[in-house]
Amino acid sequence: MARVLITSAIPYINGIKHLGNLVGSQLPADLYARFQRATGNEVLFLCATDEHGTPAELAAAKADKPVDEFCAEMHEVQADIAKGFGLSFDHFGRSSSPQNHALTQHFAGKLAEAGLIREVDDSQIYSHADGRFLPDRYVEGTCPNCGFEKARGDQCEECTKQLDPTDLINPRSAISGSTDLEVRATKHLFLCQSQMKDQLDAWINSKADWPVLTTSIAKKWLHDGDGLQDRGITRDLDWGIPVKKGTEDWPGMEGKVFYVWFDAPIEYIAAAGEWAEANGKTDADWQRWWRTDMGAEDVKYVQFMGKDNVPFHTLSFPATILGSGEPWKLVDHLKSFNYLNYDGGQFSTSQGRGIFMDQALEILPADYWRWWLLSHAPESSDSEFTWDQFQQSVNKDLADVLGNFVSRITKFCRSKFGEEVPESAPYGAPEQALIADLTTRIRAYEQHMENMEVRKSAQELRAIWVAGNEYLQSTAPWSTFKTDPQLAATQVRLGLNLIRLYAVLSAPFIPNASSVLMQALNCDDNSWPTDVEAALSALPVGHAFTVPDNLFGKITDEQSEEWQVRFAGTRD
Repeated sequence: MARVLITSAIPYINGIKHLGNLVGSQLPADLYARFQRATGNEVLFLCATDEHGTPAELAAAKADKPVDEFCAEMHEVQADIAKGFGLSFDHFGRSSSPQNHALTQHFAGKLAEAGLIREVDDSQIYSHADGRFLPDRYVEGTCPNCGFEKARGDQCEECTKQLDPTDLINPRSAISGSTDLEVRATKHLFLCQSQMKDQLDAWINSKADWPVLTTSIAKKWLHDGDGLQDRGITRDLDWGIPVKKGTEDWPGMEGKVFYVWFDAPIEYIAAAGEWAEANGKTDADWQRWWRTDMGAEDVKYVQFMGKDNVPFHTLSFPATILGSGEPWKLVDHLKSFNYLNYDGGQFSTSQGRGIFMDQALEILPADYWRWWLLSHAPESSDSEFTWDQFQQSVNKDLADVLGNFVSRITKFCRSKFGEEVPESAPYGAPEQALIADLTTRIRAYEQHMENMEVRKSAQELRAIWVAGNEYLQSTAPWSTFKTDPQLAATQVRLGLNLIRLYAVLSAPFIPNASSVLMQALNCDDNSWPTDVEAALSALPVGHAFTVPDNLFGKITDEQSEEWQVRFAGTRD
């Protein structure tokens, strides 16, 4: 049994996430976690809310609530929505936890001991209109590299170049839009990433199996222009983790907090500590996942994230871990995704454009969204959500292929043999041919899942569903029954066992529908089909079942048109 540690990029606390956020990190991470558990491996799947920084303060002010109260409430909201989508986190933590405070301060102390943190007399932009320093993400302007007019002060979303606010052309406050800005002197701590450039480069070069998207972004930051730059890790803010050198005060850093991008990835580790505490476990129980001197040397660690998060996870967070000089587990595989766009434009949390996770669950069950998003995951390039495409995929894949198969075989069996697996002859040549075909396909499906090839996995799963339909069409038990009832019973027995097989194989993609099928089959044997022939005899003769309700209802043209209009504008 392998041990697999899985983290997905932690969602920001300032609002409910849209479907593009979901498919870029949490949902494919859940798919992988469910598959690894299903095939017998030990999994620790961690996520959390990212709660520090200016956006949290501003969102709390807009809601007229203290920032800690606002974050606690939004954590519960995001946790509930995650449950609604069937995200099977072992723990959904908070970056504001005591564990993350202690670990972030610990790492800062270790980095300082290693000579990897320096104090800098820095210049930061102050907005007279807002009466505050503006953290880099809250300065907008034109990118000096590509000319994108809405570049942020930390990074241009268009060309992904790392920036400082003072690099921007025609800078303005992202809070008020004011251009009445002043550069003021302040003092901050910088992580000396440049000292670790060669070490990071060698580490990234060793990851031959990483997606090209991941390594190309990392290499760009390492080598473009002046190469990897030192990075400020403190901010002049009230809300965040107070700057300390381990447990000691840091002279000159009074009243400052760590930069959210320094403490947020450390929460992956802290979340394991939260998980242990919440479940009555010891420190050793979480350290065996994260420290190679405590048992983590045999752990496979996989991260999932959108491409905008790649630089921090391939450079800054590894620099923190490597620079500490301590035996922490580094990521083995970083699965990154391009953007999912929305109906001719971009999803945007800040602009409220597109369909958001809570809205999606209001109109359709989670499995509809899970299937479409995963089967159209933006792996090799950006992809686009359109209502027509969504309707077509749901109706053809879920309703016509899988749902129709289940309905036909269960209803036919009930009408001719009753609600139990009929007594029949051994499987013949058509059944053996199907078993051989399914064996090949299931092994391919497993390989795609193991390789985190999300779209290929979905395509192979759909082909497995199609194979059952083609078997039914070619054998036509409803016709066979007229001349050879026992042969028809054999075909039906295989069909009922196929439903169980589909429920097991489909559970990582559509867990709710899978559960419905297993309940209808009165079956709790969800063992993975290592032997397909044996798996297709799992339901013995005489085994009772019930005919499930319609597994997937079709989306009508009227519904599709209504939703397209409803979600064309912006969310309040």
